Amino acid sequence: MSTSPKEPPSGTPAQTDKHAHAAHAKTVSAFLGPGRIRLNSLPPLSLYVHFPWCVRKCPYCDFNSHEFSGESFPEQVYLDALRADLELALPLIWGRHVHTVFIGGGTPSLLSADGLDRLLSDLRALLPLDADAEITLEANPGTFEAAKFARFRASGVNRLSVGIQSFNDRHLKALGRIHDASEARRAVHIAQSTFDNFNLDLMYALPGQTLDECKADIETALSFAPPHLSLYHLTLEPNTYFHKFPPEVPDDDTASDMQDWIAARTHEAGYEHYEVSAYAQPQRQSRHNLNYWRFGDYLGIGAGAHTKLSFPERIVRQVRYKHPASYMAHAQAGTPVQEEHEVGPRDLPFEFMLNALRLTEGFPVHRFFERTGMTMTSIESALDEAEQRGLLHRDHQQIVPTPLGRRFLNDLQALFLKDPP
Repeated sequence: MSTSPKEPPSGTPAQTDKHAHAAHAKTVSAFLGPGRIRLNSLPPLSLYVHFPWCVRKCPYCDFNSHEFSGESFPEQVYLDALRADLELALPLIWGRHVHTVFIGGGTPSLLSADGLDRLLSDLRALLPLDADAEITLEANPGTFEAAKFARFRASGVNRLSVGIQSFNDRHLKALGRIHDASEARRAVHIAQSTFDNFNLDLMYALPGQTLDECKADIETALSFAPPHLSLYHLTLEPNTYFHKFPPEVPDDDTASDMQDWIAARTHEAGYEHYEVSAYAQPQRQSRHNLNYWRFGDYLGIGAGAHTKLSFPERIVRQVRYKHPASYMAHAQAGTPVQEEHEVGPRDLPFEFMLNALRLTEGFPVHRFFERTGMTMTSIESALDEAEQRGLLHRDHQQIVPTPLGRRFLNDLQALFLKDPP
């Protein structure tokens, strides 16, 4: 792929800038006008920054990641684009504090120490970040350098998410990872010595994996006492190599045994299974991801980044241009948003439940109204059916998925889909 920006929209720079800002001002005005819902308050706001490049595309990965060709990726051009994107978005979030930042990808740990320092400096210059904001960086063990990660920490990153996936060389090779088991262990040691707060990402039900091999991976992870674990069942997502050429994976019974053992073992080790794939020591939940699952707001900048923003009378979603070259060109031209739509009352219940029911704790009844502007009567029939089927429990304060509801989460969430009128 080309790493140089494509040509931006036609017209002189002055004309393009004028038209882009006029269109943006019109958009902001429309968002603040009369809508179909009414929110008494706006939810917490997070920032997501997407870094689109990686060394090698993994066969299971359906994220917006691109192998960079040549010696390097255009770091400074991309950082310029991120700043331009953020500056354009500022009128949409005036007066709102940012509580968490997540820098994901791709492999954002490929950024140079100077590049990450510039990125965080730009964020602090433009945004009212909370003094104790959680700032997470995703990292690949194949990119770990102790001195570089010490500089990341000094720049302001205070939480690391390390994509281990497995401590087994055979499984790492099958997953197309660029690191081996020894590099995985070395990466965790560096994370431990540099960061007080870090997460380890692992996967299970891998090609050819046995229950004992799954147990060995989890036991190795637990031996490092990470504050947070993200443990994902491998899924063969559309538009991936694994979906086109499916590997032989454990059968459903074996995968279920793995899941049950993981739940019991992490509980024994003192971890709270607080979300479908998330396990944390006390007070170490991912604050950024909790905001997603509680239907909070997030501004996404970067190639292909998604945004969800609430306004007094509407909720809006946006998607940035996906290809890095297109994104950089459009960001500099003042038009980084490729898609934008309002989430209407018909879709809001499902979108809320798609997130909130992932949490073991469920959600307080009042949160549904606070985050959607809709009353509980709008979902009463779906709640009744879910309760009758034993998928959730509710009282006047809390709505909680039952163990059966968590096991058949897709079925539970689907009850809140509404047929088109």
